[in-house]
Amino acid sequence: MGSIQRAVLSVYRKEGVVELGRFLADRGVELISTGGTASLLQSNGIPVTPVSDITRFPEIFGGRVKTLHPKLAGGILCRPDDAGDQAQMEEHGIRPVDLVVVNLYPFEAVTADPSCSLADAIENIDIGGPTMIRAAAKNQARLSVVVDPGDYPALMEEMAAHDGAVSGEFRAQLAVKAFRHTASYDAAIAGYLGRDEVMPEQLLLPMTRLQTLRYGENPHQQAALYKEPGFSGPAVADARQLGGKALSYNNLGDADAALALVREFERPAAVVVKHTNPCGAARHETDLKAAFQAAMETDPMSAFGGIVSLNRTVDLACAEEIAKTFFEVIVAPGFDEDALARLQRKKMLRLLEIPAMAEAPHGGLDIKRIRGGYLLTEWDEAPRSDWKVVTSRQPTDEERDALGFAWRLVKHVRSNAIVLTTQHQAVGIGAGQMSRVDSVEIAVRKAQLSTEGTAMASDAFFPFRDGLDAAVKAGVRAVIQPGGSKRDAEVIEGADEQGVAMIFTGMRHFKH
Repeated sequence: MGSIQRAVLSVYRKEGVVELGRFLADRGVELISTGGTASLLQSNGIPVTPVSDITRFPEIFGGRVKTLHPKLAGGILCRPDDAGDQAQMEEHGIRPVDLVVVNLYPFEAVTADPSCSLADAIENIDIGGPTMIRAAAKNQARLSVVVDPGDYPALMEEMAAHDGAVSGEFRAQLAVKAFRHTASYDAAIAGYLGRDEVMPEQLLLPMTRLQTLRYGENPHQQAALYKEPGFSGPAVADARQLGGKALSYNNLGDADAALALVREFERPAAVVVKHTNPCGAARHETDLKAAFQAAMETDPMSAFGGIVSLNRTVDLACAEEIAKTFFEVIVAPGFDEDALARLQRKKMLRLLEIPAMAEAPHGGLDIKRIRGGYLLTEWDEAPRSDWKVVTSRQPTDEERDALGFAWRLVKHVRSNAIVLTTQHQAVGIGAGQMSRVDSVEIAVRKAQLSTEGTAMASDAFFPFRDGLDAAVKAGVRAVIQPGGSKRDAEVIEGADEQGVAMIFTGMRHFKH
């Protein structure tokens, strides 16, 4: 057990520090503090010794240097039970510190503001704070270090239970949290300063756990949701849950896939996702309910138990239509009051509000874990490339519109991916097959609507013309694909023979 007799308090986040300071002072703990923390404690009648009284040196350079001094650092790092340390403590007048309570300048909050200048960012890099935190965490054998105001009550309970002392187990827990805190802080700084690097030499992931989940992909697996600091734009991790039971690991993955797809469309749109693959998608000129109804027509059987995402505020008419089917999650930028009340009657239905849905994300990297490492790639958000009609027949204006709709949709279907659409509605979706012709055949077989006159998008080139022939047999009249196959000429010839218009995009959209 380590008795606390002397403590340093220097915090940017002031919540709870007065209560903690009073608790410590009432137990005879000497409090050492800096700047605003010292002023706050003194104004509340809590006795404080300024750091400058310990160091016998004033704060300089506008506060940049105030705690970097042997008298303070020595008090944190010393080992009073070591004869050599004890002799040097007596020689230099160093007294031990038993508790360090520090949190850091708000670098992430400051740099999240688009107007933040580099100079402002630099001034919000804390130096003395991380130094004290790391020193105290290193000396956890006798020191306690607290970086989170949420841990103040636990510290006070620990001290109250042990007559002012703290157990080694508790100190060790605090030290681990302290090192994670400084590591995350440094990672955020490095990420900001190196933000223009596309593929950084070192990958730093300063993520904070938002919540533990009931279980992972399967019930025997543990799982949690973590927040990526600095990410701006619409995100499932930032969603406000307005109804239903707790979100599961699979709910979150599917909701993210649904959000990514529905944001592709400017007009009112609705998508239905199952196991991260869309099983329905539609858009409408003005009516969200009509878009949802059309999305449901794509594959109503697969839609059962799926995730719905919409890009407009849900009104009562749309909510009534949604309520006719069992869904796990509804994702939308908002819900009218009566629509929310209607959907909240379904106790199992999770409702996620993401108001920033129309905003552009800040970009960055998509990360996939593999055994022993990570794979990084840029998000697939490249602007439309130069499309080229490669067949004798030009697509009509209506076909071009349908092909554009299909191309936006196929990007979000697992490879090999094929989608059949009209101008405004998905008709058939073939996902995740090892053979492209199999994906075509599945898209045709799954179609609940007529495939006659539809447009087809393929996420990658056709290696043979068999996939094209199967689609044309089902009634497809226009095709969009990246091109690039050794047999492109053969595929183009097949399209010309059958009067099909075909566009090459020069860009593929694999999604694994």
